Amino acid sequence: MPERPVFREAVRTLLAVLAERAPGRSVEVRVPPYGAVQCVAGPRHTRGTPPNVVEMDPETWLALASGRLGWAEAVAEGRVRVSGIRADLADHLPL
Repeated sequence: MPERPVFREAVRTLLAVLAERAPGRSVEVRVPPYGAVQCVAGPRHTRGTPPNVVEMDPETWLALASGRLGWAEAVAEGRVRVSGIRADLADHLPL
């Protein structure tokens, strides 16, 4: 595994790419402890816990973003936690 600062920067950079390629504010993608972005067109969330949340660990995010792991496989294995009807990033990954 890369050193922590390199790992953190890779996660944040790829989250920014996702937000750029899938603009919007209807889904919040969380990769604790390194970052979170809002993306995907649709109804905007403004207060409280967002209705559409995707959360995963940094290793899973890097694997999904790079295409080393498929969305359906990650969800089926429980590596990605999703809530809400819009919380599906299959059309936006890999980056």
